[in-house]
Amino acid sequence: PQAPATAHYGRGFHVLTPVLESAALSKAAGTKVYMKLENVQPTGSFKIRGIGYFCQEAAKKGCKHFVCSTGGNAGFATVYAAKKLGIPATIIVPTSTPQATVQKMEEQGTEVQVFGKVWDDAYAKALALAETEGWVSIHPFDHPLIWQGHASMVRELKDSLGHKPGAIVLAVGGGGLLAGVVAGLQDVGWQDVPIIAVETKGADSFNAAIKAGRLVTLPEITSVAKCLGAKTVSARALECASECQVISQLVEDVEAVQAVELFLDDERMLVQPACGAPLALLYTGRVQQLQREGHLNPGLDSIVVIVCGGSSIQLAGLWALKTQLGMK
Repeated sequence: PQAPATAHYGRGFHVLTPVLESAALSKAAGTKVYMKLENVQPTGSFKIRGIGYFCQEAAKKGCKHFVCSTGGNAGFATVYAAKKLGIPATIIVPTSTPQATVQKMEEQGTEVQVFGKVWDDAYAKALALAETEGWVSIHPFDHPLIWQGHASMVRELKDSLGHKPGAIVLAVGGGGLLAGVVAGLQDVGWQDVPIIAVETKGADSFNAAIKAGRLVTLPEITSVAKCLGAKTVSARALECASECQVISQLVEDVEAVQAVELFLDDERMLVQPACGAPLALLYTGRVQQLQREGHLNPGLDSIVVIVCGGSSIQLAGLWALKTQLGMK
């Protein structure tokens, strides 16, 4: 079934993204790898699916102003959806947000406020504004409408692939993408497809929660993959692990950044380190290891990797990351 009709505003703000086979990733993973290219969304990442849907629903209820706490992809999605709907938006970003990102948002005519050290601080400020001003706060990843919007990518996948993949590889930050993919798999009757959920060490709140069997708050985010930097994943992400087969995996920052570079050479697309994490899993032979350990079917015929995107990466940023990590 299609997502609930957003007939009032025509279709969603996201585009139907291509599914392409990657020769280089297939070779690295030892099985056919398809890329779901969410990096070609109008805002540079998958976030426009869920946030676009959330904003449309809020607009129907008469929302006058949006507020969103993020220096990343959710912020760009909010700016885009708000502009399409003709509703003002305020974006609250932590001080760790690159100046280029702030500038890019302001160029769209959006008010950006810098507040707090980490995302959690910016989020608290956004909630306070929503409370006092009567604005609608957009959570970057933790809302049922957002997951429902993200689920559309699995329905597209089913239409374009025509067969069930052996596994889906994706990045986990706060867990919005994971929750959306699980909702989509349940929608199309593919709940038995294993999901490999990848994080970088230092932003591994999902892995910590899986190990502990409950939500765990990291003392701080030390990874360079700032878009995976939620100190605590959403409760829904942990629930997903009990509803589907979710295999939690970690990669090093250096591996994620190397994967960004390899992917740029192989596929001519620049993505951010958060998106490099699932690619690193494929490039580093971790799929074969999971097969040997019995976590994945040895006869795996295909894998889908969700290339989730990156609206805040430029070549200079990639070089800076390499320098920071002591990579040649």
